[in-house]
Amino acid sequence: MKKFFKSLIFKLLVAVAIGFVIGFISTEPVINVINTIKYVLGQIIFFAVPLIIIGFIAPAIAQLRNNASKLLGYALLIAYLSSIGAAFMATFGGYAIIPKLNIVNNSGGVKELPEMIFKLEIPPVMSVMSALLFSILIGLATAWTKSELTEKLLVEFKDIILAIVNKVVIPIIPIYTASTFATLAYQGSITTQLPIFLKAIVIIIIGHFIWLAVLYLIAGAISGKNPARVFKYYGPAYLTAIGTMSSAATLPVALDCAKKSDVLRDDITDFTIPLCANIHLCGSALTITFVVMTVSQILYGKMPSVSTMVLFVLLLGIFAIGAPGVPGGAVMASLGIVTGVLGFDDAGVALLITLYTLQDSFGTACNVTGDGAIALMLTAIADKKGM
Repeated sequence: MKKFFKSLIFKLLVAVAIGFVIGFISTEPVINVINTIKYVLGQIIFFAVPLIIIGFIAPAIAQLRNNASKLLGYALLIAYLSSIGAAFMATFGGYAIIPKLNIVNNSGGVKELPEMIFKLEIPPVMSVMSALLFSILIGLATAWTKSELTEKLLVEFKDIILAIVNKVVIPIIPIYTASTFATLAYQGSITTQLPIFLKAIVIIIIGHFIWLAVLYLIAGAISGKNPARVFKYYGPAYLTAIGTMSSAATLPVALDCAKKSDVLRDDITDFTIPLCANIHLCGSALTITFVVMTVSQILYGKMPSVSTMVLFVLLLGIFAIGAPGVPGGAVMASLGIVTGVLGFDDAGVALLITLYTLQDSFGTACNVTGDGAIALMLTAIADKKGM
């Protein structure tokens, strides 16, 4: 219980509640200060986004040369297809379900926020798409040239950025969330949408189970084995992931669960489960996709176009592979395309982070449980290829 009270999800719940209360009772001078705080914190978060992209994506690509095998290629391809498959399912579901949630955009009747006390501009070192292209090119070039020094530097840079995320970005997110919800409550633009948030979370969790069923059915078809001989052992890993909200922290339990299956090869399991804990984030991709569509409808009055969502999902699959298997890793890695491709502002980002984090444990559990299906696929591929 103590762990829960220290967790990010609890802090965000408290932040949302405090934000609502402050927003309802605030006078114009008070909300002026809160809006200024929100702006400065948002500038810090957005400044970190290109650094997060480089820190996560570049070393992930550069390190491929250390495991340059056909099996790794299959694993990367399957993990990417699983993530974008889950995200496309969420996209289709979003276009079908979200219009039926009776979301009303009431931006016309909201209060105007007062002028901020000051604006502290902190522009990012580069644009989001520049950071992504830079990461891909540097990662590939490092792998091609087998530059051990550059690879070590990239890995150390990843550790540095991860420290910034854990010690700077994550701690200010609850304050940023509270200030955002305070301004939204003051304007009166969000109070009627709380039931929509709860419905969205329930829909997302149902979507996780649907995608897991799809993954294991595909794994059974590829392997010719009953997938129940794998997923029936994954109960402890699923529950552990709910408790830790981290694929990396769940890894020992996930390995133990996978090794109990009589249809998985031990050598494939030892390779696949640790790898997929870092590159296979299907549940997270599904969640982010449905949440951004919901938030877009709530705040901006419409969902992104189909072409925009297709581009978003294809890029999200890359970010999912490069994101770290730690709490909030996927959503932090995706902020670049959320702002760059979808054009979200600070309010949209805050809502995305909040809704994502509130169900993060279930998304992580989906990621971890789905790894068993990939292990079954790779076992079948390895046997057929004589690996």
